[in-house]
Amino acid sequence: MASKDSSTPSTIDDPTYRKGVVELLGLLAYGEISACERLAEDAKMAPDLKTKVEIAAMATAEFGHFEKLRDRLVELGEDPYATMQQFSAIFERFHKQTSPSDWLEGLVKAYVGDGLAADFYREIAAYLDADTRALVLDTLSGTGHSEFVIDAVRGAIDRDHRVGGRLALWGRRLMGEALSQAQMVVAERDALTTVLVGGVDHPGMDLAAIGRMFTRLTEAHAARMEKLGLAA
Repeated sequence: MASKDSSTPSTIDDPTYRKGVVELLGLLAYGEISACERLAEDAKMAPDLKTKVEIAAMATAEFGHFEKLRDRLVELGEDPYATMQQFSAIFERFHKQTSPSDWLEGLVKAYVGDGLAADFYREIAAYLDADTRALVLDTLSGTGHSEFVIDAVRGAIDRDHRVGGRLALWGRRLMGEALSQAQMVVAERDALTTVLVGGVDHPGMDLAAIGRMFTRLTEAHAARMEKLGLAA
């Protein structure tokens, strides 16, 4: 993944670049509040109080990330909710296609989905000005609960090996849907695409590099699945 020198002057005053950054922050913010909402719902399916609390803590961490993104949009003079709302269809479409049937599927979705999103936005962050890049990377720092998810999934597989096959199929479905949505975002949002491919006084990715990016996302997903004990 390429990166810009941190001393590169900010291009936030360029209207095209600024629009792309605002869209990116809105996309991230909606993703965080959406994840918070879904995790809160998943907590209701937890088999015991400890698991319920752990999932609720994950939701709280996502909300904290959302607040940072919302506050930055306000600093930029933008209405954060209007900016976020334009991405509602993308997330609703994804969640409609990936509604978990139990708490384990919810955990896998949170772990895999959060990881995929983080990888995707980290790739984009390499082409951002230093301030925006730092904010994006900070909000993608993780919820701190990955070990809980790994232990819970692996424990469930140890108790019933049939769970592993079901969750492995679920993970592949999540990957397919997530990549599809990511590709749609890149294709549909001109300002975001400009940030990604360059054109505003900074280098970006060409089509071949974008293809390699999606290959890296797939490889990182496979590594996460292996940690869960769900390697293909």
